Amino acid sequence: MSNSSSITEFLLLAFADTRELQLLHFALFLAIYLAALLGNSLILTAVACDHRLHTPMYFFLLNLALLDLGCISTTLPKAMANSLWDTRAISYQGCAAKVFLIVFLFSAEYSLLTIMSYDRYVAICKPLHYGSLLGGRACAQMAGAAWGSGVLYALLHTANTFSLPLCQGNAVDQFFCEIPQILKLSCTNSYFREAGLLTFSSVLFLGCFASIVLSYLQIFRAVLRMPSEQGRHKAFSTCLPHLFVVFLFLSTGMFAYLKPPSLSSLSLDLVVAVLYSVVPPIFNPFIYSMRNKELKCAIRKVITWIFLKIDTFLLFLHK
Repeated sequence: MSNSSSITEFLLLAFADTRELQLLHFALFLAIYLAALLGNSLILTAVACDHRLHTPMYFFLLNLALLDLGCISTTLPKAMANSLWDTRAISYQGCAAKVFLIVFLFSAEYSLLTIMSYDRYVAICKPLHYGSLLGGRACAQMAGAAWGSGVLYALLHTANTFSLPLCQGNAVDQFFCEIPQILKLSCTNSYFREAGLLTFSSVLFLGCFASIVLSYLQIFRAVLRMPSEQGRHKAFSTCLPHLFVVFLFLSTGMFAYLKPPSLSSLSLDLVVAVLYSVVPPIFNPFIYSMRNKELKCAIRKVITWIFLKIDTFLLFLHK
């Protein structure tokens, strides 16, 4: 019976056995990764360069894009490399680092989504106090708290998970290192110790969720009372994308980490992991920009500027 002291590497889930399918998975992952990089990079550039977007809502959106870039860069590149080089191995230290980054980035993102719901609540329900409640310093402190709490939360879970004795081999049934899959390798009593910590964490997450729900209940009440149809449309266009992102992120993430072992299956775990780790970083830029005219205009300017620079560079090469 092995334990964690004798394990030097873990074996991640292989998507396919044949070389052709492995290369197909690599190409698919590469396309997804590049799409996420492009979408989030456009958000970052547009918000940073357009002075009209230097408001609390877009400041938090910039932080969300940074976290999304980190999230997908933590999970997909290793899966791409494994498919390309026909390997499954990841070092023990590398796996621990992946767990830390995943927990840090996703918990920070959840905290940030809670802050973004508060931002919408103040903007719609208390517009006269918006400048005083969400000034530049307050926004920086809230964003810093989200990132800082993510670091502390990740340290707690990573230290606890990798202090457990591992008795069930080193094969991880997931394409990245994930706490629930590593817990399956631990001894029974050790599993329940970490499961208890996850349950405690779920209480904190439910507190954030309750804050989001209460914020949106107040928002919807205020929006439905607006006499102007144009005002209602504008308010819903900024709130509904955020609500969809919260629902997708929270429902899949909590299901992945809090579902009982009896519900676990290889295909279900894989689908849920893709839904909470890969889908949000790809679709968040489109969801937030789809009905936001200011952001779409800023992104068009960035794209136009990029193409102009490319044309200038090509003309320079032809000279």
